[in-house]
Amino acid sequence: MDGVYAGWSHDNGELLLVYEYMPNGSLDQHLFGAATTAAERRLLGWDLRYSIVAGVASALHYLHDEYDQKVVHRDLKASNVMLDAAFSARLGDFGLARAIETDKTSYMEEAGGGVHGTVGYIGPECFHTEKATRESDVYAFGAVVLEVVCGRRPRCDIDGFCFLVDWVWRLHRDGRVLDAVDPRLDGAFDAGDAERLLLLGLACSHPTPAERPKTMAITQILLRSTPPPEVPPFKPAFVWPAIDGGIDTTTSTASSHVSTNMTSTSTWSGNFMRGSRSHAPPTPEQDASDSVV
Repeated sequence: MDGVYAGWSHDNGELLLVYEYMPNGSLDQHLFGAATTAAERRLLGWDLRYSIVAGVASALHYLHDEYDQKVVHRDLKASNVMLDAAFSARLGDFGLARAIETDKTSYMEEAGGGVHGTVGYIGPECFHTEKATRESDVYAFGAVVLEVVCGRRPRCDIDGFCFLVDWVWRLHRDGRVLDAVDPRLDGAFDAGDAERLLLLGLACSHPTPAERPKTMAITQILLRSTPPPEVPPFKPAFVWPAIDGGIDTTTSTASSHVSTNMTSTSTWSGNFMRGSRSHAPPTPEQDASDSVV
């Protein structure tokens, strides 16, 4: 099932999820040292990191577009990426996963249920809609990509930033994005592929859901069959309700909310395959504390 391994058992009225044994534990254990065995403490080299990201992307694409019924994972993070004996990635922990009805694009939380997931991996729009979408899964995937390349958690304190994505975006703006690569690799990485992953991670972390790449585009980028996405030098401001080409893409009908947020609408086009750099002139950078993650 393309990197998605799960089964189930119903015995004595108790429903259990059953997974294939993963001898190399979770991705989180290798990145951050929460390991007990020598194998788990192994520092992941660059080739393995790239392969793991590609494996997670393949699994997510399967859930979103290739399985008979579309599924949103809702809790994609490094600790839910399991590694088999060959360090191939398997996306696990489907305790929060939900199927999306054929004619729907999102899964709505139960009334009063709040937002599910882990801070740093949750798309900013989810705090307003309480809906899980394929776009919010892509946001979480972007956080994992940056986590794998940088060797840092999505929520961390670095150079005055509280979130990894804001720090990486600043380095991208300054033309120093490769400075974000995990220093433990001691320079042993492919610069072109590192830039590819970092730009992809930023693209997936776009504050506007409609601007994030689809899983098909993500897999093509990781296969190196298409160039990495064009990413603006300044992180676009989070706008709510979300606007796409002047059209409200949310379920809200309150047009007055739209007019109050138009001034901060992103000027970045969502066509990642176009390869153009037609951006509006840069505006003063938003302070990292203004970001909603």
